[in-house]
Amino acid sequence: MQPGGRRREIGAQVARKHKPDYILLLLSAVLLALGLIVLYAISPGLSAQKNVGENYYVIKQLTAIGLGIGAFIFTANTPTNMWRKFERPLVITALVVALAVRVVGEQINGAYRWIQIGGMSFQAAELIKFALLIWLAGFLTDRIVNHEIQDFSKISKPLFTVLGLIAVIVAFIQSDLGSSGVMVAMIAAMVFVAGVPMKRLLQVGAIIVVAVALLISTSGYRRGRLATFLNPSADCQSTGYQACQALIAVGSGGIAGLGLGKGVQAFGYLPESQNDSIFAIYAEKFGFLGVCVLLGLFLAFFARLKKIIEHTPDIYSRLLVVGVLAWLSTQTLINIGAMTGMLPLKGITLPFISYGGTSLVFITAAIGIVFQISRYTSYSIVNSQSVEGQRHEGTIDRRRLRGTYNSSARGRI
Repeated sequence: MQPGGRRREIGAQVARKHKPDYILLLLSAVLLALGLIVLYAISPGLSAQKNVGENYYVIKQLTAIGLGIGAFIFTANTPTNMWRKFERPLVITALVVALAVRVVGEQINGAYRWIQIGGMSFQAAELIKFALLIWLAGFLTDRIVNHEIQDFSKISKPLFTVLGLIAVIVAFIQSDLGSSGVMVAMIAAMVFVAGVPMKRLLQVGAIIVVAVALLISTSGYRRGRLATFLNPSADCQSTGYQACQALIAVGSGGIAGLGLGKGVQAFGYLPESQNDSIFAIYAEKFGFLGVCVLLGLFLAFFARLKKIIEHTPDIYSRLLVVGVLAWLSTQTLINIGAMTGMLPLKGITLPFISYGGTSLVFITAAIGIVFQISRYTSYSIVNSQSVEGQRHEGTIDRRRLRGTYNSSARGRI
């Protein structure tokens, strides 16, 4: 059944609307609750630094969660094929907002990433991720329908244009290499699943590696971050301060953690303890055992997304969920890797856990799209692949079908 009431044909089967994936919803709610608990625990320290009310950060996060729930309800009840109509308006809006950040945005820690709106900050990169997800899924689906996905000349110009815009607007103007990495991961995952030739993907990957090396080599700030990553203890009082304090916070948690009411890192020692560094704070509070629980929740969440991908009824839906999985998993990996010294610091939030309204709203909106798609998952055997209700005959790249249908399974997700 097409989202919105029409049926989706899958080979000789018909995928009918059924119960959505409530396990995905439950995992999202648990992660949000954990983030709120940690934020509540460190609110006294944050409030003392900023000279605001003790519940200031908790109230703002609850407001963001309320907005996120509204975004989730909207996207979870929007038919998937309706997003094709939103592609151009979303892309135009994202470009305008991204360019406006440099003109009217607020400079924080040497970077222009936020616009102040009515006492709240709006991060342009989060809108760009969401717009990229919607546009790229539609673009690749069109190439598959027209049998052009194997012809790299048909897709190279738009993809290189998008990569160039990400490099200029996000990496250079906004100085946000972390978000740029997330967007590149989304593009890589989606074009791989769509069936773009591996040889071309490797060539593009090599170009991106060279571009990243140039971005790092031409920026003293980024060179400093790389040097800090390679040897964080070399200057713990200056460039390596955040990295050293993050490792101290993670290590001080021990096996079972110091507890919610203890710990000192949020009292001005660890920068951005409510945002980029919240994983280190979590480790300080809950210790190794708590970290294992958190990582287990994230792995279960990503596994649920993967299961939905394997049983989506059409390639457009599959590409959307693949993009969401790449987005959230890459962002999680970058944040946790930076806090544990395995990756350079990138100034990127931990999904669901970090304080921040813009990130939370767009993440919950993306989860709403996946939740809507989960209403139409199927275990049927496929002989042909439908794309937005039209049967697509012929050879389909195995990357788009790998694990998609299991003939020995029965029932639905």
